[in-house]
Amino acid sequence: MQRDDFFPVARASCGQRVQELLEIASDNNRKKKVGMSESKASEAPSTTSHTFDEAVALEPVAGRLRGHTHEAYWNMVSPFGGLTAAVALNGLLLQSERSGDPVSFTVNYVAPIQRGEFFVEPQLLRSSRSTQHWSVQIVQGDEVTASAIAIFGARRPTWSLTEAAPPQTPGPEESVRFTPPRNLMRWPEMYDIRYARGTVRTENADSLTHSWIRDAQPRAIDYLSLAAFCDTFAPRLLFRRPLFVPLGTVSLNIYFHVDAAELASHGTEPVLGVAYGQVFHKGYFDQQAQVWGKDGRLLATTQQVVWFKE
Repeated sequence: MQRDDFFPVARASCGQRVQELLEIASDNNRKKKVGMSESKASEAPSTTSHTFDEAVALEPVAGRLRGHTHEAYWNMVSPFGGLTAAVALNGLLLQSERSGDPVSFTVNYVAPIQRGEFFVEPQLLRSSRSTQHWSVQIVQGDEVTASAIAIFGARRPTWSLTEAAPPQTPGPEESVRFTPPRNLMRWPEMYDIRYARGTVRTENADSLTHSWIRDAQPRAIDYLSLAAFCDTFAPRLLFRRPLFVPLGTVSLNIYFHVDAAELASHGTEPVLGVAYGQVFHKGYFDQQAQVWGKDGRLLATTQQVVWFKE
């Protein structure tokens, strides 16, 4: 497949198409039709505490931040990697010295996080008028389970251009909802993921997928949920071979392309994810993705490398 099939060059019609699809989804919600959620009651944002916010919550304890694993976001042997990334990022967003919005965030998954409490340990490495460099670790006992680095920056008005463009693809209502095997993992139940292109656990012609993503219980998007969205893409291996093998993300990288106000304007609407893999070789494969929001705005791009075992 040609490169343009993965990341098409900018076309005004593509951005307009995505906006039209998002407006259709919004109109369906207003009319109380069955939308991205299973029931009418869940179409409006809840006034109670959201499960995601409970799962990423941290409290200061003796110079560190303490958190607890949440069963709703449990994966096979540890929490969902997207939630782990969000927890680590939250540890940085809560720092009083933090300045600006996240620009780049990389998390390395060192060891499985066990059920129970854990501690988040942030460290400011360097600060300037334009950027801040941070590191953060998630620790259980004497063991580091995840380590991350982040760059925060002050976003100022400049000349702007987005060369990438979202693909023309069916909207959420025309897409197929992903239903995971519940006995293996719980976290996918927390999301409403609908595939417009590609079928998981099937031998597809390529690993390119288009998927609509949002929280199953609608929640306004922010940097934490966007970070988690960036890990909701099913492993690319499962789109080339239906055979299930042990696998796990080793490293996840995210580039954020909007400031906090621009991100908040997206609200609770679904985002469009475009993901693909490039190489599967000797126990590792990569996958890259774009996360698109309203008006054809590119919210984030992400890459990860995944280990697998034959």
